[in-house]
Amino acid sequence: MNFKEISRNILKKRSIDELVSTSKNSELKKTLNVFDLIIIGIGAVVGTGIFTIIGTAITGSTESAGAGPAIIISMVLAAIACVFSALCYSEIAAMIPVAGSAYTYTYATMGEFMAWMIGWILMLEYAIGNITVASAWTGYFIQLLKGFKQYLPDFVVNFPIWLRYDYRTLANICSTNGWDIHDKIPYLFGHIPIAISLPAVTIVIILTMLLIRGIKESTKVASIMVGVNMFMILSFIIVGAFYVKPENWTPFFPTDPTGIIMGAFLIFFAYIGFDAISTTAEETENPQRDLPVAILGTLIICTILYVSVALVLTGIVPVNKIDVTAPIAHAMSYIGKDWFAGLISVGALCALTTVLLVYQLGTTRILYAISRDKFLPRSWRMIHKKYKTPHIMTWISGIVVIVCGLFMDLNISAALCNFGTFTSFVIICLAVLILRKTEPNRPRPFKVPLCPWFPILGMIICGVLIVFSMKTLQTSSLYFVFWLVAGLLIYVFYGYNQKRLGEKKRME
Repeated sequence: MNFKEISRNILKKRSIDELVSTSKNSELKKTLNVFDLIIIGIGAVVGTGIFTIIGTAITGSTESAGAGPAIIISMVLAAIACVFSALCYSEIAAMIPVAGSAYTYTYATMGEFMAWMIGWILMLEYAIGNITVASAWTGYFIQLLKGFKQYLPDFVVNFPIWLRYDYRTLANICSTNGWDIHDKIPYLFGHIPIAISLPAVTIVIILTMLLIRGIKESTKVASIMVGVNMFMILSFIIVGAFYVKPENWTPFFPTDPTGIIMGAFLIFFAYIGFDAISTTAEETENPQRDLPVAILGTLIICTILYVSVALVLTGIVPVNKIDVTAPIAHAMSYIGKDWFAGLISVGALCALTTVLLVYQLGTTRILYAISRDKFLPRSWRMIHKKYKTPHIMTWISGIVVIVCGLFMDLNISAALCNFGTFTSFVIICLAVLILRKTEPNRPRPFKVPLCPWFPILGMIICGVLIVFSMKTLQTSSLYFVFWLVAGLLIYVFYGYNQKRLGEKKRME
């Protein structure tokens, strides 16, 4: 095979008509309405950001400064960046209502190789993002058990520490407390440490089984948990407002202004919800109408909630006393409302469970689209005869989260997820500009206003945040580069040949 043929193949695009035709003949069941989509969006956005990441964004970490009370500005910046990307998602999702999200849109605009790389980045965004959420879920679950220590046996409340955390997190805990890690965990063959977050593994397995049963059933469960979550958040805002001390907002701006930018970067982790909505296009009853409404509706609702929570949290607790692992529950304990802190933990578990569910859903639907395009083994995309869901793909994505969760901690996986989110947002904005040139007459149920300026602004803002964050979060940046290189090698040595074999079989 010569260089010219290889170049032609890697730049080969899929026509929009072909993609839409494939979607109409999809084996996936169309059951979702606009309410279901908004539930999926809110479930993905209002969870980790409010219950965990917001604490780190305010106080800072070893690699970055904190935003302090100016976290509100960080949230506004993140929301502004999201507006441009959300508008672009709305246009292209309504125009190409096909599973696969940014992967599919890239295939239609930039060709095979770029589509593979974006699909690989989306795996980083969802699967690795799920590790962050699973880690946070464990923290709140442990806190909830402690609230019932008077009623539960001690071996349940205080189960072994090596069954609570991954090895990296456990090593940090031992270092902070001056413990010898060899006294806290068992070693296999005397050399291999055993540390696993048992609660995280358990919840991932349960949700994987639920997703196999069906997306409508999963959405019903998500609706209940989102309802509980929203009630807890609104209760926190209302109750907490009476305990706000304006002096806690002084000084408002951090001494290091980069903290505001980093706060925006970290909070952005929560906004994968937009992408998660678009991954369900083939299971939506009226995607051209419902996808734009759900995407923009989710953005508006979630931004209002984030800013309100941030105002109350920083008004109740001084910045230097905010707990980074469970900031909302800790804030209630800080004002003497321990019983309310327990309820917040229940709400947090519901919220984080919903996020896990949505991320797992997004992972499987993107993998399904990539496999359907012949980049992955055909067996992976097999549909369950009874439930009409990609059950093998669902199990694979669940196992990936469990295995990776054994050695990745919350902060690194959250930053990695952000790099994936920003990159996919840039690609979506670029895809809209390309389609405006290549398909000017194609019907668009929704159109981005002030095009090309809004897509260009979306690309600039996300691009600046990527570059700025790479200079600050050096460890996560290095992992991101490794991930890209791994994706490139898989395509070169497997994906490209697998695709050519698929094309050959189809011609025969």
